[in-house]
Amino acid sequence: MKIYTLKSKQRLPIPLDKAWEFLSDPANLKVITPDYMSFDILSGADRPMFEGQIIQYIVTPIAGIKTKWVTEITHVRDKEYFVDEQRFGPYALWHHKHFLKEIEGGVEMEDIVDYKLPMGFLGSMAHPFLVQPKLKEIFDYRHKKLIELFGEFEDSTKPKTKISEKEQHSLK
Repeated sequence: MKIYTLKSKQRLPIPLDKAWEFLSDPANLKVITPDYMSFDILSGADRPMFEGQIIQYIVTPIAGIKTKWVTEITHVRDKEYFVDEQRFGPYALWHHKHFLKEIEGGVEMEDIVDYKLPMGFLGSMAHPFLVQPKLKEIFDYRHKKLIELFGEFEDSTKPKTKISEKEQHSLK
């Protein structure tokens, strides 16, 4: 079974408090998601993030196919990190860690997503041609949108998004 890992880092010229306020509001996920994905929050985004929060939404990632996605916020440490995990949706596993840290001149954000595709071999075959490019495109869009909203960090370069895979073996 393959588990893939996406890592993305971005620096923004804003205070930690402002970054946390924006990122810990689930309604802002729609703001940083490409319009073509028709992202629509159904429930759970009516208050700031908290552990145990369930967020339900509809997203159209590929070829106009609408998908219901349900995530739970499983961990929150104020102004440091939060974790969302898929409870129902398109992935066999989705575990997304969001880290924030104050740096000179702003804030550094880091995303680490561990995910597994459904459908075994077929899912693995689709990864390099369909899933990996789509995830990179989404995170690159977020990078650009956050610059548009908050400005560019003085040493910013192109988006730093990397996807790797690990072969996971079960213990016997």
